[in-house]
Amino acid sequence: MQIKHHGRVRTGAIAAVGFAALLGTGVLATPASAHTPKWSVTCDKVTVNLTAYDAKENNTVTVTVDGKDLLPLTTFHQSYQSTLDLAKHSKAVSVHIVVKAGNENAPAAWNLDDTKSVAPCAGDVTPPSTKPSTPPSTTPAKPTPVASTPSAPVVKPSQSSPPTNLAETGGSSSTPLIGGIAAVVVAAGAGLLFMNRKRRTSTHS
Repeated sequence: MQIKHHGRVRTGAIAAVGFAALLGTGVLATPASAHTPKWSVTCDKVTVNLTAYDAKENNTVTVTVDGKDLLPLTTFHQSYQSTLDLAKHSKAVSVHIVVKAGNENAPAAWNLDDTKSVAPCAGDVTPPSTKPSTPPSTTPAKPTPVASTPSAPVVKPSQSSPPTNLAETGGSSSTPLIGGIAAVVVAAGAGLLFMNRKRRTSTHS
């Protein structure tokens, strides 16, 4: 009887220890899991889910995008949930979250310091321009104007002035003089011829 009694006591003790261990594991695991900060990021939103924090403490959370505040320093107590709109971006951006528990003795899992890179949404990417470049202008350059030299005026000969250097046609002022001399020479020749004939006649007679 005594052996059976000790066996029952030992069995009960083992069962109690096992149950306590199981209960302790469940109790301790639940708060640890509940205090794990959760957050997610899409191309246009940032979702923050913080629960089961100490309601008596001033816990804080901040969210920045490429160093600029998306959620400035915000204080919360037991929990904080929010969905933040992410501005349109044409290239990947860096989203950074910092969660700090107000209790300095809180487990490290209650704090969070994490960064995620987020690509732009499909509709936010601007395709490269396919517009053809403007061809170079083919308009010929305007010629440089050249100063014109005034031409000498054309002088028309006067209708009343007699022409110069005309060819001689025999009608000059010396024509009568030449005619007179010729007449004298002819007359002299005729006289000489007549006297010569007369002299011959007288000789023969």
